[in-house]
Amino acid sequence: MPRKIAARKSDIHGNGVFAIAPIAKGERVIEYKGRRRTHEEVDADVSGDVESGHTFLFTLNDDYVIDANFEGNSARWINHSCSPNCEAVIEENERDPKKSRVFIESIRAIKPGEELTYNYGITLEEPHTARLKKIWACRCGSRKCTGTMLQPKR
Repeated sequence: MPRKIAARKSDIHGNGVFAIAPIAKGERVIEYKGRRRTHEEVDADVSGDVESGHTFLFTLNDDYVIDANFEGNSARWINHSCSPNCEAVIEENERDPKKSRVFIESIRAIKPGEELTYNYGITLEEPHTARLKKIWACRCGSRKCTGTMLQPKR
């Protein structure tokens, strides 16, 4: 399969991932890779710091997280947006939850030069205070921007 994406500086935040060839709606673009770690392992070090406003963590299930700080690929540079053009799809492995995988798939056609984005869906156990919303500020620039990457609690 020809490579259709490249990482480079982003106007949204830091680095981003951009289409370098057309991407069709529904296309699986890249797998989100990284070390499988337990929630407890992540919480015990700086990877799980909710005060940083920055994360390469992807929750797989109740037991495991993909930590792209270790063995991660360019999928970790895909930025959040309140009007995303991609979504994260978890492919569960019921026999071995540690082997579950995450893929980034397009939810609409993406033109060369467009930045790939998805909604991070971040929810925190602690109350979403104004201070935490500021730490997790969204800079996507969408007309639908909520101003924060934190999702409403259900």
